[in-house]
Amino acid sequence: MSETGKAIESVVIVGGGSAGWMTAAAFANELGSSCRITLIESEAIGTVGVGEATIPPIKYFNQRLGIDEATFVRETNGSFKLGIEFIDWAREGHSYFHPFGHYGAEFDTVPFYQFWMREFLAGDPTPIDEYSMAWAASKAGKFSQPSRDKRNIQSTFDYAYHFDATLYADYLRKYAEVRGVTRIEGRVVDAKLDGASGFIQSVELDDGRSVDADLFVDCSGFFGLLIEKTLETGYEDWSHWLPCNRAVAAPCAKTGDTIPYTKSTAKAAGWQWRIPLQHRTGNGYVYCSDYLDADAAEHTLLGSLDGEPLSDPKHLRFVTGRRKKFWNRNCVAIGLAAGFMEPLESTSLHLIQYGIMRLLALFPDKAMSPLLAQEYNDLTIAEYERIRDFLILHYTATTREDSEFWRYCANMPIPDRLQYKIDHFRTHGMVVSDERELFHNPSWIAVYLGQDIYPQRAPSMANLRTAVPVQDRMKAIRGAMAEAVEAMPTHDTFIDRYCKAALH
Repeated sequence: MSETGKAIESVVIVGGGSAGWMTAAAFANELGSSCRITLIESEAIGTVGVGEATIPPIKYFNQRLGIDEATFVRETNGSFKLGIEFIDWAREGHSYFHPFGHYGAEFDTVPFYQFWMREFLAGDPTPIDEYSMAWAASKAGKFSQPSRDKRNIQSTFDYAYHFDATLYADYLRKYAEVRGVTRIEGRVVDAKLDGASGFIQSVELDDGRSVDADLFVDCSGFFGLLIEKTLETGYEDWSHWLPCNRAVAAPCAKTGDTIPYTKSTAKAAGWQWRIPLQHRTGNGYVYCSDYLDADAAEHTLLGSLDGEPLSDPKHLRFVTGRRKKFWNRNCVAIGLAAGFMEPLESTSLHLIQYGIMRLLALFPDKAMSPLLAQEYNDLTIAEYERIRDFLILHYTATTREDSEFWRYCANMPIPDRLQYKIDHFRTHGMVVSDERELFHNPSWIAVYLGQDIYPQRAPSMANLRTAVPVQDRMKAIRGAMAEAVEAMPTHDTFIDRYCKAALH
């Protein structure tokens, strides 16, 4: 009997953590009581959670769930993030900022950044960072929410969060359980397939229990218990482009003020993150095991902490890439089960978020239409590849020759589409974008220029607009930015007034 048109009655989510509980919370919010939602996780397995930095779209996920921002930040010991400072990436002793928001303010039909290129190439030494409200606030240790009035310079920046990922999962668990999600404590060890369709019928727990469902969401982490072990979907390895395959992480005691941005510092065999929370600082060294062993990586990390370590270092292994299918039969992989994109640009939760939202937008009936699965897979593959290429840009555009790792990155072949984009910017100062780019023009401009990819000429229209008083307008923008930053509270003051945590 055909299952077409028969509504999904039950969903099983295998695995907790950020991926599992974000899925459970979103499903509970969207599906309500019309569908039985069960999440299975084992406290014995634990989660990868080592702290989390995010990008601005996370705000929309929380808003869609009706989560109050101040409550969310307070409950997760969070702080605010205006962008990422990249240190020693293009060359040692050099840094740049990837801001959330725009550069300058538009005052003509020609985009601001093209006028900046014209003036810079003509001899004006002012770096483009000096036209970023996000960077101006960050270096001053200031934060406030952007203005909604587009006439104000305070409207030109955006923000995201730093928070404790474990506390976020706990918060979403409470949210989901209040809305009817059932949590089962247990370890999934096997799955039973339907002999005719090949669909997953049920998952089997280590204590002998069996849990069936119409739709299964695999949030089991790198292992991919359902999507890979059961369905043998396959994995596309991108480590020849993104060679880092290990990480060691350790939180440390907070020292000094809470900076409103993430730090990424390039090291001999990878890079180190620094994520400031209200109660501690998250740290990690992402590296390639071909050039550094685990003990040396741990030694490097512990030797560069700002404060006393708060726990033993945690070591992680991964292979950058993606499943060949994210939706296979009646199983959809979310989070690390779907693939891994190293955390260089804080995209981990974004990929979870949009995997969930895309699944809800294409939500199937019991027939599991192959057309829906194909659309889901095509969109998700394209998204992963666009993010992949943006990450590769950070590595390949370097002049560092101080280690074998960086020499490899500088000389490795890169995807044709990324090379095409680089060629356009270097030759004409033009930013070539694909449809539905997660990282918009300001992000690409920040990394191009920050990694020393400068255009040979400004776009032609900027050179034709000779009557526009560009230098006066740019000076006025810098002045308006300085006044706006002066009036902003410090980041810690804003947190204390708006969302001070009780500190877990």
